[in-house]
Amino acid sequence: MIHDQAAGLRRTLERNQKQAKAISFVSGKGGVGKSHIAVNFSLELCKQGQKVLLIDLDIGMGNIEILLGLHAKRTIVDMLNDELSVYDIIELGPNKLHYIAGGTGLTSLFSIDERKMNYFLQQFHIVAQEYDYIIFDMGAGASQSSIDFILASDECIVVTTPEPTAITDAYSMIKYIIRYEKTMPIYVVMNRTENIKKGLITINQFKKMISKFLHVEVKFLGVLPEDKAVSSAVIHQSPFSLERNKSPIARSIVQLTENYSNRHEGFNLKDTTTFVERLRGLINNKGR
Repeated sequence: MIHDQAAGLRRTLERNQKQAKAISFVSGKGGVGKSHIAVNFSLELCKQGQKVLLIDLDIGMGNIEILLGLHAKRTIVDMLNDELSVYDIIELGPNKLHYIAGGTGLTSLFSIDERKMNYFLQQFHIVAQEYDYIIFDMGAGASQSSIDFILASDECIVVTTPEPTAITDAYSMIKYIIRYEKTMPIYVVMNRTENIKKGLITINQFKKMISKFLHVEVKFLGVLPEDKAVSSAVIHQSPFSLERNKSPIARSIVQLTENYSNRHEGFNLKDTTTFVERLRGLINNKGR
């Protein structure tokens, strides 16, 4: 009886502990600037005084450390293969941003065996209590396995461009997400627009299309202009919000982050469970 009471109290205390908000950055196709936006968005949250951990989940194809101009000593792959502590693979970036590189050597994080996945969840649970935000930079598109990470997140940010194929792929991505979780809070970012006015027209048309055919409301988060500052930042291996902080896109990412923070005030979570609890539940349900 005493043991049962103690176990119940421990579970209650664990739920009351601070848990980082998990955000997945996704795109229907590659080449739309998703990783650039995830990196610079994370840096701007840090400038607001938030404690942020950015995790590259595009295993084998990730480029977060390159965009930051840094080199990670260890990666998620190392943590899983060598059973390292999550603290052994967390790196320090600009603006006190913490990040974890994806690494190589796995075909996918989402197809690892049960023991490794349990180890990942155990380590994630520990570190989630120390941050305000944990941001996942997902690989382009979604598979039957990677969708679990997206669905377990508190929120999802979909990045697209005005290009018709990118719009179509973003639509398909949202359709795929809400097929499994219709209450998922989804934000949309329109990147590489000719100008802000045209970007707003495109994103409003996109929102109307989503509402009409998928019967869900997505939230407009921001429009980012086509800007040579991005390619310059890539060449110099420095985030554009630092490399060219007065450029149009740097000013736009500041506005985008403020939009997120302002709209986020008073925003209710989709439920009271944590990312780890939701992800474990999704994985277990698949195993049945």
